[in-house]
Amino acid sequence: MDVVHTFGQLIMSQVDEHPRRAGRIMYAGWRAQLANLTLMGERRLPPSRRYASRVAMSKITRALRHPENAAATSLFTPYEPLQVAGVLPYSVEQLSSFIGGSQAERAFLDKAGDAGFSETMCSYHRVYLGAAAAGMLPKPAFVVYTTLACDGNLITFPAIQRHFDIPGFCIDVPFDRSEDAVASVARQLRQMVEFVQDCTHRSITHEALCETMARSWRSALAYRRFLQASPGKRLPGDMTTEMYAVLMNHLVSGSPETERFCHMLESDMRGASASKGLRLVWMHTMPFSQQPLIDRVNFNDECFICASDMSSDPMLVDIDPSQPYEAMARRLVYSCFNGEGENRVQRALELARITQADGVVLYNHWGCKATLGVSHLIKRRLEEEGVPCLLLDGDGIDVANRSDGQTSTRFDAFLELLEGRRA
Repeated sequence: MDVVHTFGQLIMSQVDEHPRRAGRIMYAGWRAQLANLTLMGERRLPPSRRYASRVAMSKITRALRHPENAAATSLFTPYEPLQVAGVLPYSVEQLSSFIGGSQAERAFLDKAGDAGFSETMCSYHRVYLGAAAAGMLPKPAFVVYTTLACDGNLITFPAIQRHFDIPGFCIDVPFDRSEDAVASVARQLRQMVEFVQDCTHRSITHEALCETMARSWRSALAYRRFLQASPGKRLPGDMTTEMYAVLMNHLVSGSPETERFCHMLESDMRGASASKGLRLVWMHTMPFSQQPLIDRVNFNDECFICASDMSSDPMLVDIDPSQPYEAMARRLVYSCFNGEGENRVQRALELARITQADGVVLYNHWGCKATLGVSHLIKRRLEEEGVPCLLLDGDGIDVANRSDGQTSTRFDAFLELLEGRRA
């Protein structure tokens, strides 16, 4: 941790006077981490999760190295068309998570404030906006984003377009879940493909898109089998690898890497050791750098995360790969993050049933109004269904919005509750 802290301090020391140098230092550090993950990695992790860490780090470094062929996106954007076009996508949330993991987020949160962005905005978005305002990030070719899950998208991505003077495309996902909504989003996705073709001067054929969607579907089926094989077992992991699973299942969906990852996960779980530890379904963002949670769930056989709604969400919606636009639209419209809060309740219940989880943790990430507004409803509904739920207030990136003492106290009390229910 001292090395990471020193690395973060070095980046931040250059931001004001030499922002491009700060960017080069950050890129060099991430390349060094990629080399470490390739040669060594975390030996306590199974092969699937070591593989995901390498892919995630490789994708972000390639996008920063070749920004002229990169697109800045939101996490829920359908990535299959970008895969076919050979575009290097990176999400705002992904890049900010990596900056937070480097302990350099404070400088960019301050820069976002100086640029006029409110502290009530999501810190994932503020870190990216601050890094862009500082002049540290290379200019992407274009932006593509959706209205799904985060109202900050409608502020962040137009600001990115203005700052870099680049084109952008927004997919507006209707609130209601219906076949009319699927048809509406499918029409927009056809327009998105035309937009990407215009920006890249590359063809996205129907046949190539169907092939990519078929990989997405095979990946989803393998991921479901991974979840179904998990009761009574534990696959060693930590919160960081859960974050990598989110990136694999969203950011590079439809890729050979995600298909390989999901099949490796299934294989690793089938060979995993038996465990009687407390099993948790995690809802919302992964505060992978918060020490009290690291101490309690990372590589711990007594308590661990067995599933998360963000990583599993696109894998649990049935699609027809032969109709690629409708398939991508269906994933968006029938996402548990779209529509009523009850949809998130039902997804958590589904994951708890499949994995035989003992309880659910909902992380109330500061700045996410959609989650904060419905969190108590989710807790009440889960407990009405007999599933204990803990609401944890905090921030996935900004340490100023966390209380480690309160987190420790409430998490330990929740674990005692779960142990009591077992007894």
